[in-house]
Amino acid sequence: MKLSRPARRASLVVHVAASACWLGLTLGLLALGITATTTGSAVTVEASVRAMKLFADWLLLPVAFLTLLSGLLLSLGTPWGLARHRWVYVKFWLTLATTAATAFALRPGVNSAVAAVAPGGPLPDAGDVLFGPVVSMSAYVFMTVISVLKPWGLTRRGRRLRAPRTGALPSPRVRQDV
Repeated sequence: MKLSRPARRASLVVHVAASACWLGLTLGLLALGITATTTGSAVTVEASVRAMKLFADWLLLPVAFLTLLSGLLLSLGTPWGLARHRWVYVKFWLTLATTAATAFALRPGVNSAVAAVAPGGPLPDAGDVLFGPVVSMSAYVFMTVISVLKPWGLTRRGRRLRAPRTGALPSPRVRQDV
């Protein structure tokens, strides 16, 4: 399946915008988590953790799924393919892993931090509010870097698809000294 040029461009804009939103939301979570763990004010801690819950409950998963689906559409609808280039393959699996981590690790951690900061309660555990955003931010920056640099070349499948269709292997170049 090949996307038309307008569809490919629209999908690329959606993918880049969703990815930037995901990165920005994670940066916001990181800032709120740092605030919650370093401030001495119980009111500020509670406000920070409750804001993190809003981000985690309402914004992160829709943006994560939009990023995943638009990236999948782009990989399947363009010559890059899903399993032709290593960087696309790595980026797909990292996006899938970070989406799952958002659903099953980051959100529960934020929810337990909210439960811990009941009025007059203790400060939230730093791991609950910092670990998820730090890991996510690292993964998103790494995915951005490989999207720009496109390292590692073709996968075995990509090399096979690029090879001549005749079935014969390309002959090695023979050096001729003159």
